[in-house]
Amino acid sequence: MVEQDTIRLLRECDAGIKMGISSIDDVIDYVSHDKLRKCLEDCKTKHVALQHEMEGMLAEYHDDGKEPNIMAKSMSWMKTNVKLVMNESDHTIADLMTDGCNMGVKSLHKYLNEYKAAEEKAKDIAKRLINIEEKLTLEIREFL
Repeated sequence: MVEQDTIRLLRECDAGIKMGISSIDDVIDYVSHDKLRKCLEDCKTKHVALQHEMEGMLAEYHDDGKEPNIMAKSMSWMKTNVKLVMNESDHTIADLMTDGCNMGVKSLHKYLNEYKAAEEKAKDIAKRLINIEEKLTLEIREFL
């Protein structure tokens, strides 16, 4: 049970990290304010570092991780592009990123509750990812 819950939680973290990195990549070229760009770049750097750590844990379990849900990723990409075509602004980017972070935090809390038997190291990764997402939403509020 511990091993299964650990792997499942790490897979969900993997998918969430990949979704976060992809979302930042989708909007970064549209950012005009340097402070917002730095917040997004810093967040991406933290996601990548956490991903490397998490991949090491997954490798210990001989698991390749998980890609984000194709429908969720497609819908996110469409929403991002439609909103940016209609209003290419830092406000729109901050709004999109806040929505994405909030959905990620909600999902991660759900998975922490669902996979209670996971190892503490895996739970710690999920909690650190939650903190990264929550911090970004606080940092970019001024652009909403």
